[in-house]
Amino acid sequence: MARSIPWRTRLLNTTLAALMLVGVSLAAAKGKGVLFPDWSGPTAGSYDKPSAVLGKKVTKGRPWSVETVQSSILGKTLKGKGVSLVGEIIDISCYLQVGKHGDKHRGCGQKCAALGQPIGLLTKDGTIYTLIDEEHNSRRDGLTTFRKQAIEHMAHIVRVNGTYSEVEGHKALYVQGTIKKK
Repeated sequence: MARSIPWRTRLLNTTLAALMLVGVSLAAAKGKGVLFPDWSGPTAGSYDKPSAVLGKKVTKGRPWSVETVQSSILGKTLKGKGVSLVGEIIDISCYLQVGKHGDKHRGCGQKCAALGQPIGLLTKDGTIYTLIDEEHNSRRDGLTTFRKQAIEHMAHIVRVNGTYSEVEGHKALYVQGTIKKK
């Protein structure tokens, strides 16, 4: 025979569950920052001493390569700005889905990126930039090495030079200088 739970106990349990849900929701809505910052540190590098530099510096007057300008619609590219950013190389799909990054996620991130998942740069303040080869035709034709470099540096804090572009809130950093040598 099932015992009935007194209404006061049910009310107390419901209230406690609601308070826990509010607490979790408030923690999740806290604002900007790296998800689960203490779960796993980077494999290499720090924000003060990045472990590597990826991409070549972009000149102020010409943020896009000649190749990209030539492949654009009517020779007009979207606005771009040369930048140099420091952050952790991440597999965007796992980070946005379950918050994984750092050394504990390095192997999984490398596998996901090798199979085509998007690669990103996670900065200290929690901003995510999608990392993409800048040279339009060369990346399309598989003539660049950036993906390989990013996979090698997965979970490392690195400096990335490139052209910053933002469309509808989506931040991207296009990395120049990774065309394969013939």
